[in-house]
Amino acid sequence: MRLILVEDKDSFRKLLIQALKGSAWKLRATGDPLEAMGWIEGDGAEVLVTDLRLPGISGLELIRRAKRAQPGLRVVLMSAFGEPKDIVSAMQMGAEDFLPKPFDMDIFLALMDRLQALVGAPPPDPREPWIAFSPAMRSLDSSLRAAADSEAPALFIGPKGAGKARAARRLHPLRQPRGPFLSLSASDLEEGIGAATLGLLQGGSLLVLGLEHLSPKAEVALLKAMDAPLGHGIQWMATCGDESAVPDAARLRLGVLRFELPSLSRRQEDLVPLFRALLDQAATGEGRVAPALDRSAEKEVLSREWPGNAREMAWCAQATLHNASGLLARHLAAAPLGGGGRPEGELSLPWPQGSTLEAMLKEAQHSIEGVLLRRALATHGNDPASAAASLGLTLRAFASRAKEHKISET
Repeated sequence: MRLILVEDKDSFRKLLIQALKGSAWKLRATGDPLEAMGWIEGDGAEVLVTDLRLPGISGLELIRRAKRAQPGLRVVLMSAFGEPKDIVSAMQMGAEDFLPKPFDMDIFLALMDRLQALVGAPPPDPREPWIAFSPAMRSLDSSLRAAADSEAPALFIGPKGAGKARAARRLHPLRQPRGPFLSLSASDLEEGIGAATLGLLQGGSLLVLGLEHLSPKAEVALLKAMDAPLGHGIQWMATCGDESAVPDAARLRLGVLRFELPSLSRRQEDLVPLFRALLDQAATGEGRVAPALDRSAEKEVLSREWPGNAREMAWCAQATLHNASGLLARHLAAAPLGGGGRPEGELSLPWPQGSTLEAMLKEAQHSIEGVLLRRALATHGNDPASAAASLGLTLRAFASRAKEHKISET
């Protein structure tokens, strides 16, 4: 993981470098904020730690430029002279924390450990839509809120595309709003869950996707991880479509709390608000403005049975976004039953706004990356592990890039 440290006082910069020696961070340190900005615009980084008062530009200006160049960058501001308005400004720009100088190195290292966990297993985006107007979803939301104070494992049950992983991402911030969150496919657990992963997730949640696909070897590995000392510091959750196919031991251990996800056919009051939210989410991810829905479009949404549930609706929202005239009935009619397909045809991207060719190419490349990540996730049934493997990425790298593009599993 890449860390950029910006501190113009040589002695203190060397002290921080020494404190981080031997850690997992790939560290680059400088006293020049413009040099740091060049690194961010070049290779990028996962974390930026910067002083407030710097030569050339201030730490706040560096944060502003850095977050504009790399929105997913995590930032820590340090200062011996930080006023409340500076701290507020930094937090409004997306800074993770503020360290008043002088600070204890143990506090600094503990913060770096927490950031390492959040980079490796980013928590769900709090802006992700959660639509719960129908009686079935209001009941589910009430149950999730009631479970917020419980540390018991939770099992989310429902048909494909109903939003089981989304419900888990709803429960996680209710329990641990600042904790790391990681999803793993049950089919990929045969090699076990390493101590490094368990250590990364302390104070956070681990979601096992598709528990019915758990092999005997993977079941042993999962239960071993849950029983390990590090496993006790994690909130365990899982999803399944067919509860009867889940091995008994895993079902009993992970099904202490059970949440059943309704199909869209039972969520009539949610259909139009959910479609609008998914359309807006797709537009935001591509830097575009979502088209308005007229009454005929709303009638199309309400009249469809949605056999593919929320996953099918997300497909239709994406198809609608790529149609200049807005939502047309043919998008809904052509939507793949079961939500297994994906938009085909030409690649549609927002026009880059950069002032130079180099800047425009960089922006276009960023947009293309988002489209490819979404396509890979849809192609592999919203399984992030399989999508990551298909792109030649580690799950951690895929999760980091997906968060930057505001992409999440349904």
